Amino acid sequence: MQRFIFILFFIFVSVLYSQNNSPELVIGEERVEPGIIFIFEGAVKDHIMPGSMHLSELETHVHIEARVNWDLNNIPVGAVQNGFVPYLYINAKITNERTGLSTFIDLVPHINLIDNFHYARNISLPGSINDFYSVKFNIIPPTHIDLSLHKDWSLEFGNKLLEECSFFYEKVNFKEIAKAKRK
Repeated sequence: MQRFIFILFFIFVSVLYSQNNSPELVIGEERVEPGIIFIFEGAVKDHIMPGSMHLSELETHVHIEARVNWDLNNIPVGAVQNGFVPYLYINAKITNERTGLSTFIDLVPHINLIDNFHYARNISLPGSINDFYSVKFNIIPPTHIDLSLHKDWSLEFGNKLLEECSFFYEKVNFKEIAKAKRK
């Protein structure tokens, strides 16, 4: 019986390790007030549902992600450390540095067992996986229709969750991540 439990445990750990062992390309990491961390990544393309809203895995090169969470330190009272920050509008423009061709995508909320809640989209690169790309991420705070603010928040941080911001990265090479497969 102990051997059976050990084998089950070994299988569980192996599956968990393989799910969490998919490569990811960290494009950039940023922190904005009031304590929000952005981690922008190129991840392995995946099957995303509903299929009517997303490109199929076979039609794409990479899965562009923005993990957006409260910082582990120095965050507003009541915020959950490392908790997901919802209701943002995030888009990305990926430009081929060789040809100038670009693609523009809206990142939408996703959930999986590796990153949990995040913003993402499968995309086809505007060129070869061997090319270098620039990537610009635009962050737009939620509107007053999407998110209501209590008086204490407004007094401490103003009348929005965060300021609109953009982050720009150059010489991003997606080759390794585009060739990778989910395990």
